Amino acid sequence: MLEGHYYEGKIEAGCDEAGRGCLAGSVYAAAVILPDGYQNELLNDSKQLSEKKRYQLREIIERDAVAWAVGIVTPEEIDKINILNASILAMHRALDQLKVRPEAIIVDGNRFKKYQNIPHTTIVKGDGKYLAIAAASILAKTYRDDYMNGLAEEYPQYDWLSNKGYPTKKHREAIKQFGITPYHRKSYNLLGDGQLSFDFGDF
Repeated sequence: MLEGHYYEGKIEAGCDEAGRGCLAGSVYAAAVILPDGYQNELLNDSKQLSEKKRYQLREIIERDAVAWAVGIVTPEEIDKINILNASILAMHRALDQLKVRPEAIIVDGNRFKKYQNIPHTTIVKGDGKYLAIAAASILAKTYRDDYMNGLAEEYPQYDWLSNKGYPTKKHREAIKQFGITPYHRKSYNLLGDGQLSFDFGDF
């Protein structure tokens, strides 16, 4: 069973992101505040859940949460500020949209930048330890998947419907064959060969 709270007695928001390691698409993050004493034994790190279960849980989280929000940072922004800063910015954008102001923040991973004057704690593998982070991981993952499924209709050759922009063999072969889209992250090593292999002026 995942823990309910890290900061006892405070309104606590859990944050997580999805899409850091992708070659294409925006990075998504979510912030979730769950009710005090909330329990749901089905909640877990989104990577441990089936797609069907994630979408079922998304409905439950959105219904039960005190507040929730999703933040997005585009591929253009990622190329400008790098993916670590973009992931943190996406979390900040999610926090900006919360209808209830948190008194503390818990974040999956080991890097975060201070948000306003609210205390925060980073927790490695936090999405498998704390309910609010697990809930945030599910929202970030499902909303990003929806977005990538939409892009897949526009660019079917990259197999985004199944790889969601991650660096699979099929995705990299399509980049080699068709070049890049406006959604690819140009600062990434897109072909996996250790170098940026395009004259991006052509795209």
